[in-house]
Amino acid sequence: MSDAVQPTAAEVRAAAEAVKTALDRHLAAVERRSGEDDPAVYEAFNQLAAAAEVYDELLYDRYDEVTPFEIPGTDDSLPPYAGPEEPNAISVLIRRDYAVAEPQRLLAQAQRVEAAEYDDGPGADEGAAGTIHGALGVLFGEFEPDEIASRHKEFGLEEGDSTLWVTAADEPAEPGEWLEVPFEGVDPQRVVCRFDVSAVFDDEDTEDGEDGEDAGGADELDDDLDLDEDEDLEPLDAER
Repeated sequence: MSDAVQPTAAEVRAAAEAVKTALDRHLAAVERRSGEDDPAVYEAFNQLAAAAEVYDELLYDRYDEVTPFEIPGTDDSLPPYAGPEEPNAISVLIRRDYAVAEPQRLLAQAQRVEAAEYDDGPGADEGAAGTIHGALGVLFGEFEPDEIASRHKEFGLEEGDSTLWVTAADEPAEPGEWLEVPFEGVDPQRVVCRFDVSAVFDDEDTEDGEDGEDAGGADELDDDLDLDEDEDLEPLDAER
């Protein structure tokens, strides 16, 4: 890293002081905790983790040195549910990632759809299906997302991570209210449940079961949930 973009020694020192302050706040919150799921403790934990991450990055950028400890990230868990006991409405937030593994297969499928819809229209090379982004628009416009998920290999796609969040609301949203920013403004304390699918869980299961002691538990979970071999669901309420 060049000197021009390196953090200053003062910035590193300030980050270290921020860690000390966050550590004091976390200890004070723990000492005053009102229960196992005290939101003040959770907030102090997140602040400490964020301050430590900033300090670690600046320390490395400035001095090529790291801290001797690691604070768990905060993205794998959410705060305790604090929404209505009897929600009047819910929102279901879904994200699925794919890699375009076989572009020619993707193009061919989209061209078939386009040809079927526009028998007398432009040729495949001139229509929307003649480009990758155009082909994606054709396929996702023709098929429901769940059908694409179940048939992704037919469309030349390779599954990546996916997640589904169910959030509680006091009242249904007004028509068109959130269409411009559909995933903004989610209150983590109103997440009722969350399910994640990722290959990283398979890696963890493999590491845990290398000695043959822990592999059986993961297999039993898959059988109970009737999942594919390469998919695991991780519940929301995992411990920090």
